[in-house]
Amino acid sequence: MTVDKMKKTTFLKSDFKQWKKLAVDSLKGKPYEQLTTETLEGIDLQPLYFERAALDSSSVVGSMKRNAGWIIAQQTIASDEADFLEQLEDSIDKGNEAIVYDGMNQFNWNDDQLLQLSSFISQYPIFLYNVSNDDPILRAFDFVHHEVREAVTGIVQVNDWTIPVGYKNIRTAGADLWKAHHEGADAVTELAIALAEASRIAGSYDSFQTFADNFYVRFPIDTHFFMEIAKLRAFRVLWQAFAHAYDVEELPLIPVMAVTSLRSFSKLDPYVNLLRAGNETFAAILGGADIIQAHPHDILTGPNASSIRYSRNMQLILKEETHVEKVLDPAGGSYFIEKLTEELVEKSWKLFLEIESKGGIERFYESGRLQEKLGKLQTETATGKKALIGTNVYAELTAINFDDWNGIDKVDRLAEPFEKLRYSFSENQPKTVILTFGKLKDFKPRADFVTGFLASGGIRSDWSPAFESVEQAIEWIKSEKPDYAIVCGHEEIVSNAMENLLTQMPAGILLDVAGRIDDETLLIWKQKGLNGLIFNGQDKIEKLQNILNSWQGGLQK
Repeated sequence: MTVDKMKKTTFLKSDFKQWKKLAVDSLKGKPYEQLTTETLEGIDLQPLYFERAALDSSSVVGSMKRNAGWIIAQQTIASDEADFLEQLEDSIDKGNEAIVYDGMNQFNWNDDQLLQLSSFISQYPIFLYNVSNDDPILRAFDFVHHEVREAVTGIVQVNDWTIPVGYKNIRTAGADLWKAHHEGADAVTELAIALAEASRIAGSYDSFQTFADNFYVRFPIDTHFFMEIAKLRAFRVLWQAFAHAYDVEELPLIPVMAVTSLRSFSKLDPYVNLLRAGNETFAAILGGADIIQAHPHDILTGPNASSIRYSRNMQLILKEETHVEKVLDPAGGSYFIEKLTEELVEKSWKLFLEIESKGGIERFYESGRLQEKLGKLQTETATGKKALIGTNVYAELTAINFDDWNGIDKVDRLAEPFEKLRYSFSENQPKTVILTFGKLKDFKPRADFVTGFLASGGIRSDWSPAFESVEQAIEWIKSEKPDYAIVCGHEEIVSNAMENLLTQMPAGILLDVAGRIDDETLLIWKQKGLNGLIFNGQDKIEKLQNILNSWQGGLQK
């Protein structure tokens, strides 16, 4: 091809109709709508975003945050006050940029220790959570020299605390979404609650500016990566609208703190928690959080020096390797995130107005709507619609630490029902076999599924040889003497074998079939001794509990 021909060459421009046609063809008869995913917030995620969102509100998100970057707020986890000071100094030397203290376990600070702590307070922002009025750590503010108090920044989460004279940048009134999030709140609900809390708190101040100078918001960040990015961006838009409702001309900016959620954390595979925390931390960064706290991956059972270092290094690596701290609004310009931000803004503001019209935030908590959302999340986890890697899918049958660490609030987590089942089966469980019929291609997909299904509850299973007849299977069963067996094979093969298998099955063996069957056939098979079915989309918690109860009931007999 000559240069002249190259210059005249043009490329066809593909449009949405062409893309949709290719997508529909690839679905092979399934509806295009199958590519749309509905979120817990009631938002439909489209398979393709190709135009800039119609509204322009989210385009100002970046300008609403004056400075790029964020504060790395590594919680100091220690056994006593002396250890706290030692760990704090070490973490700051290694990249931590804040003092973070959770008052779940109070320390008995003496004056010398408080004086040492005050030297850190005068240099680094301080964040105190779950602190009571009688916690001795509050006395550390008295030891800070009056000339530097005005420069001290931070958040103190305590009720009815009188801030010592001179502190103008310590905030004590805020919307902490930690509890609501773990009780089931989705992104829309969290944003609406944050505004409702702001409305409630603002009413107790003489002016909006005084309120804004003392207000903060703290969002847990879950594993829904793009939704969490959009949530933080949406809050800045909503805060602007909220402030304008008070006829504020110059928008007062408030600190937005992000903390990694524990809702999806699991004891069953703590190293997956490390991936979850990394996902959540990066979402918080891209969403524009001002302060970020990342929990260690083994926070549920008790962190150690290594896990604490990992949680700190996540932020350091993201800051040093990506240079994202130099960008004011890293997610800006993404059609998908811009559209998602706008939808969250619209839905959250609507819910906020609804909360206000129906009596405020206290009435909303009493309504039971959070419990409904948590129930939906738990159902999605139990049926596998929401995947918890290492817990309800791809579970590893390894030794588990089931201990509870008392250094953190106990919250509702989606993995807890699976943890209880794993604990129940950890010391004693039925001898379980998967009875395979036909050729490998006839039974392998179902046998693999059943193996993973049972592993999520802590049940270890072995595959039988591939049987060609019921007689072979019965002979093998009599030799192996299992407590529990699951039949796997092609539907036609299993259907032809089941009646003879049920008739000849030795007494005392719990028997299930892999796959779905019609109600009439199921009823007949159950009358002949079948326990039940294992199939995709089934409530795993309910089925595994049924296996446990049926097996234990058989032992008692």
